[in-house]
Amino acid sequence: MSVRPKFQVLSLTDAAADKVRQIVERSPTPIIGVKVGVRNAGCAGMAYTLDPVATPEPGDDVVEDKGVTVFIDRKATLFLIGSVMDHRTTALSSGFVFDNPNQVSACGCGESVQLKPAERAPA
Repeated sequence: MSVRPKFQVLSLTDAAADKVRQIVERSPTPIIGVKVGVRNAGCAGMAYTLDPVATPEPGDDVVEDKGVTVFIDRKATLFLIGSVMDHRTTALSSGFVFDNPNQVSACGCGESVQLKPAERAPA
């Protein structure tokens, strides 16, 4: 009997994993990871969210990648399937970015994105 590996909603780059590790280690209160979600915002319609997690919520997906734990808000799962979470630093900004195959467009200022739910794979 073969066991299928658990499906992972998103993956992390080394830079994203390093930043999540720093967030967990430097948190003033004990946390076990971060939670990625989406919310209605901006001119394109949605924005990514990132929050510390002390206690996971039932139903959230769990991504364990490169030694860190990222929780996915269950309402955001279909919008994040296949995404790669990265952390980039430029001369003007520093933050998490998402290479998301479900992103249709983004606003000019980069604050919000338009996302579509992932399509179901054929059975």
